[in-house]
Amino acid sequence: MVRVVRFHQHGGPEVLRIENIDVPPPAPGEVQIRVRALGLNRAEVLLRSGSYIETPTLPSGLGLEAAGIVEAVGAGVDSFALGDAVSVVPPLSMVRWPAYGELASFPAELVVQHPRSLSFEAAAAIWMPTVTAYGALIEIATLRREDFVVITAASSSVGLAAIQIANQTGATAIAVTRTSRKKRALLGFGAAHVIASAEENLEVRLKEIAGPTGVRVVFDAVGGPIFEPLTAAMSTGGILIEYGGLSSEPTPFPLFNVLSKRLTLRGYLMHEIVGDPARLEAAKAFVLAGLKSGSLQPVIAKTFSFDQIVEAHRFLESNEQFGKIVVTL
Repeated sequence: MVRVVRFHQHGGPEVLRIENIDVPPPAPGEVQIRVRALGLNRAEVLLRSGSYIETPTLPSGLGLEAAGIVEAVGAGVDSFALGDAVSVVPPLSMVRWPAYGELASFPAELVVQHPRSLSFEAAAAIWMPTVTAYGALIEIATLRREDFVVITAASSSVGLAAIQIANQTGATAIAVTRTSRKKRALLGFGAAHVIASAEENLEVRLKEIAGPTGVRVVFDAVGGPIFEPLTAAMSTGGILIEYGGLSSEPTPFPLFNVLSKRLTLRGYLMHEIVGDPARLEAAKAFVLAGLKSGSLQPVIAKTFSFDQIVEAHRFLESNEQFGKIVVTL
C-alpha cells in the first residue's frame, strides 16, 4: 500500500484526499519511480474542478510532474537502472499516468536522467514550463534575435521559462503582468520590459516599446479582451500563440487586425511535442543543454509537504506565486 492523492468529486482543493491504495507494477514500456518531489500546475486545478480537457472516471488521481528514484522498470525497458535519479516530462494523460503519489509509473520515453547538480525539487519544476515555452517559441514561432516577443502571465512558471528562452535567443522579452507588484522581480529575472496590464494602456505601451516594426510573436495564456490590444501592436505576418484561457471573459476575434496584418492565431498544447517522438527528443535535448549551460533554470515559488497538498492547491489558485509550486515527499 502506498499513499496517493485522489478526488472522489469535482470541486475546490478540499476534495483532494490522501489515500492508501495498492499500486500495480509498471506496465511494459513504463518506468516506476519513488517520488521525491512534485511540480504543481494549473492543469491539475482544472482536472480537479471538472473543467480540464480530460474527463476522469472518479475517483481519480492527478498530477503531471514528478522527480524521484527508479523503483522498477517494465518489460522492454533497458535504459534505466534501479536507483537512477530521474524526472518526468508531463504525459499526454494525467488520468492514465497520475503523478501525485509515493509511487508513480510513466512511459519510459518521458523519463529523463537529470543532471546530478539538479535537486529533486528543481527537477520536478523544469519540464512542464520549459517544454511548453520551447515548443511555442522555438519550434512554432522560430524566435529570432531581432524579434519582440510578448509574454503574458509572465510570472507563471511557463512565463518565466519563456523569458529565459527569449533571452537565450537574443529576442526582446516584453513581460505582461496584471499589476506592478511583480514588476521589479520580472525585470530582475531578465525581462527587457514589463507592462502592468491593469494599470497601463497595453496597446500604447507595446507600440512605444516595439516601435513601427511591431511585435512579431505573442505567447499568451490569458485570452479574453486582451486579444484586441495585443493584435493591434503586432507586426505584419506576426503570430499569436494561445496556450491557456485564464480570462473568464469572452475572447473576441480581432478581425480587422488579423486581416490587415495577415496575422496567424495559433492554438497550442505541449501535447503536440510530447506526442511526437522526434519533437520530444529535440525538446529534451534543448532543455538539458540549457540546464548544462545555465541559461535555463527552474524557479520555485514555494515548497509544501505531501501532507499539505490541499494547502498547496489553495496557494496555486491564489495566483500569488512567482514560478513553480513544489510538493516534497
